[in-house]
Amino acid sequence: MRIPALLLLLFFPFHLMAAQEGALAEGMVNPGYHEPPAWFKESFLDLSGDIAEARAAGKRVLLYFYQDGCPYCARLLEDNFGNRAIADKTRKNFDVIALNIWGDREVTLPSGMTMTEKKFAESLKVQYTPTLLFLDENGKGVARLNGYYAPHKFEVVLDYVAGHHEKEMKLAQYYARRNPVAASGKLNTEPFFLPRPLKLADNRRTSWRPLLVIFEQKACQPCDEMHREAFSREPLVMALSNFDVAQVDMRSAERLQTPDGRELPARQWAGELGIQYAPSLVFFDAGGREIFRSEAYLKSFHLHAVLDYVATGAWRHQPNFQRFVQHRADILRAKGFAVDLMK
Repeated sequence: MRIPALLLLLFFPFHLMAAQEGALAEGMVNPGYHEPPAWFKESFLDLSGDIAEARAAGKRVLLYFYQDGCPYCARLLEDNFGNRAIADKTRKNFDVIALNIWGDREVTLPSGMTMTEKKFAESLKVQYTPTLLFLDENGKGVARLNGYYAPHKFEVVLDYVAGHHEKEMKLAQYYARRNPVAASGKLNTEPFFLPRPLKLADNRRTSWRPLLVIFEQKACQPCDEMHREAFSREPLVMALSNFDVAQVDMRSAERLQTPDGRELPARQWAGELGIQYAPSLVFFDAGGREIFRSEAYLKSFHLHAVLDYVATGAWRHQPNFQRFVQHRADILRAKGFAVDLMK
């Protein structure tokens, strides 16, 4: 089914990699269903009706894309919506509608077109679960979160959309105002980082390895955890050896050379790329073109999977990262290894 361009324009801009995944193979299931809160909307999945009902109640619609067995979905439901202040704020300002990225329920789009949940998720290029789409009163995308955001980060997005602040500023600007960098913070360094000043276009001309740019900021707890835990694991550091790795302070005025050869302040480049969460990992090919990104909280298992997904070239053949992760975990379990997706 061909998706009209107008449909895609209804939603917040997303990044690379079209999801072409079809139905699950016969006999395959997604185990580990996590029950959403009782206050999620029981929708008939007629989005025009849902948007109109929310508008009449002074609310907006929040589409929550999930899959069974997703530990980050569980974390969103337990840690974020298990937080009373966040739950109350969400209930007050949003009608939350859950959509299974592999589901077969019929969704009626604002245009009147109908398609299954999985085709709808595919048309929007949903690559991570959870993915959350915040819609305004006309069904236009206001914000999109690709992956899990910790409670204090997630609450900032709720306030941004509920307060209609998109009329005043971009989400990244709102983040900067609500969550300023602490003066006492510092960036963690690693011996495998490219030296400063960063000359990324020069690097692309001389290196055969993919380029990984890690956007961080000072006083960033997830950044500290990534360095302290993930980067202390020998297998993960070995996986990083397949890349040229550059660290960029997303709030810094320090100038760098971008992969396309421009000289820009780091914060300007981060803004152009739409970086709004630290750490974010953005991968570039030999020609300096972005090929994949991870922009949410990741534990070591998923971080290692992201590195292998790009390093092996699997992204060219398997356009859905979740399928890659599932296959990886299945192989490990079949060999008798214990797989904990939250480690």
